[in-house]
Amino acid sequence: MPLDIVVGTQWGDEGKGRIVDLLARQADIVARFNGGDNAGHTVTVAAQTFKLHLIPSGVVHAHTRGVMGSGMVVNPATFFAELEALRAAGVDIGPGRLQISFAAHLITPAHRALDRAQEQARGSGQIGTTGRGIGPAYTDRAARRGLRLQDVLDRAAFREKMLAHIAAANLQLAALRAEPLDARAVAAEYDDFAARLAPYVSDTGLQVWQALKQGQAVLAEGAQGTLLDLDAGTYPYVTSSYPTAAGALLGLGLGAAPIRRVIGVTKAFQTRVGAGPFPTEVSGPAELHLRGTGANPWDEFGTTTGRPRRVGWLDGVLLRYAVRVNGLTEIMMTKLDVLGGLDAIRVCTAYRADGKEYEQLPLGPADLSPFEPIYEELPGWSADLQGARRWDDLPAEAQAYIRRVAGIAGAPIGQVSVGPERDQVVDVPG
Repeated sequence: MPLDIVVGTQWGDEGKGRIVDLLARQADIVARFNGGDNAGHTVTVAAQTFKLHLIPSGVVHAHTRGVMGSGMVVNPATFFAELEALRAAGVDIGPGRLQISFAAHLITPAHRALDRAQEQARGSGQIGTTGRGIGPAYTDRAARRGLRLQDVLDRAAFREKMLAHIAAANLQLAALRAEPLDARAVAAEYDDFAARLAPYVSDTGLQVWQALKQGQAVLAEGAQGTLLDLDAGTYPYVTSSYPTAAGALLGLGLGAAPIRRVIGVTKAFQTRVGAGPFPTEVSGPAELHLRGTGANPWDEFGTTTGRPRRVGWLDGVLLRYAVRVNGLTEIMMTKLDVLGGLDAIRVCTAYRADGKEYEQLPLGPADLSPFEPIYEELPGWSADLQGARRWDDLPAEAQAYIRRVAGIAGAPIGQVSVGPERDQVVDVPG
């Protein structure tokens, strides 16, 4: 029963789509288990770049089947736009290759309006949401008033539920001094979505379980990263779902027995979008080097929002934490090539606060503001790594950096990416 789980070890944007695309070569099913269209996975195949926000990025491989699990919240407009973009690019995709869990929840215009209004009301305390309605959709889910994909199968009842949903949301919007929504217009729009969504709705948990029982390989694809997990992350600057490995089981409706590998994707440096403490953040020339200019699709600008990402040196304390809370069996490092051209590279090995040093977080990552990073400096390299395909192609300094990060994390690094293309990967000898 081979289930492999791919999670991000940082604040998301680690390049999980790149790694999922690589691993999906050996998968029968690729399954997204959490989040909504606030996530963005970029996959580059030759001259084509796919930017997916909901559909599992592994479906770019023609032999795979895709699953969107019960842990997700789905914006139907985004879903159908992605389907059309994939088809236009030559990817054959439809209900025969892609199914959505009946227990996943819908995102509506009310959720998006509430998201924006609530963030505006926070004033200087804004948490940097994408405004995509993710938080309000998960709030409705937890409050047991959400709209599930199962609801679209009875269109008459769905219309009544949608009208009631918009009416309730309008009361909240009025309290926030925001414009109300036209309930009948939204209901008409979502009636059309309901007809189009129905063929995609099924019991995906049962399908995945049966596939595993038959010995098929399932690749669980997470969105966001460990430090954005609702419980395990830098609360309150987190998402509203569970991007950690345990969330894969919840979000796909599975037990723990089938897990084979838990793969943590780690960028060779640290990035973050939105507000919240960031101990290893840098400015000046190092910031410009790590972020890039935005001229390339893999520079450090948000796939979903286009916002420039905050950048910094790799944080070994947080990586060590991610290894623990996910039970990582291995790490895959991305964007090692970006570090090329730096005279020296810093990596945080511990924190300092109130005269004490910490290799482990004393109370989790919710409040990182008191901590000052303790750095170790390693020699950089000038070589362009994008042509490397074998371990021996990497300069000694790059090899030493990989080995040192693995030692700090306490988990082996199996592969490193040195560019956005599928073949720009180097295996790390054990």
